[in-house]
Amino acid sequence: MNSLVLAAEGGGFHVPPLEELFEWPAFWWSDGWRLGPLSMEFNRTAALMLLSVVIIAVLMIAAFRRPKLVPDKFQLIMESLVSFVRENIVLEVIGPAGLRFVPFLTTLFLFVWINNLYEVLPFINYPTTSRMALPAFLAFVVWTLFILVGMKEQGLLKYFKNVAIPSGVPAPILVLVIPIEIVSTFIVRPLTLAVRLFANMMAGHIILAIIFIAANAFLFDFHDFSFNLKGSPIGVVALAMAPALVGFELLVGVLQAYIFTILAAVYIGGSLHPEH
Repeated sequence: MNSLVLAAEGGGFHVPPLEELFEWPAFWWSDGWRLGPLSMEFNRTAALMLLSVVIIAVLMIAAFRRPKLVPDKFQLIMESLVSFVRENIVLEVIGPAGLRFVPFLTTLFLFVWINNLYEVLPFINYPTTSRMALPAFLAFVVWTLFILVGMKEQGLLKYFKNVAIPSGVPAPILVLVIPIEIVSTFIVRPLTLAVRLFANMMAGHIILAIIFIAANAFLFDFHDFSFNLKGSPIGVVALAMAPALVGFELLVGVLQAYIFTILAAVYIGGSLHPEH
């Protein structure tokens, strides 16, 4: 315990406040147009989200603008990605009627994955999905889409009737079932969709930050280029854990993108096939 205290004092170990991990000051339009809580400020988070859009556009255009009959490696990789979403998400969850949603769900999967991947990229190390605004916006898009699909495919009144009154439920129980189904479909679905992605990425970002800060403070202080001998056991453990945690977060990033996409497909499929 004494060596831990001395290492903390000598290496200057401290866990930074959350605002240092998640808050980024605006570098464009910081004093620009505002409308109540809305602002035109442009910060690192917005820049990374815009970069994600550019990356997806470049990948898709480069792969499919002039597709080859015998695809090269890059085209084959992109075709495999689209095929994965088509075969393992759309056809498995929605069925043939959902093929029209393959472009949307592929784009959604790529967008979430890239924004998760920022967490482990050098010089970025910040998943934009750890800010609630982005998962909430994506959940709102999915929420809007599955409601519009339901109203278009079933009709306005029939859609809300199918949502609120499941088939086969005895009439006396409907007084309990109807509010539960309405809240579950229109409030709980988008809320859990957003919170699941946000919470997982925020937790991973905090853990990685603490591990690397601890390795720096207890092993080697890069600020004054001094080796901390007393804190080296803790520093070595933290440094050894870092690659494993980075690999784990890579897995979490792609898994969360898959979960977000497949849940979006489930909700769309429920609007297309109310009997299921």
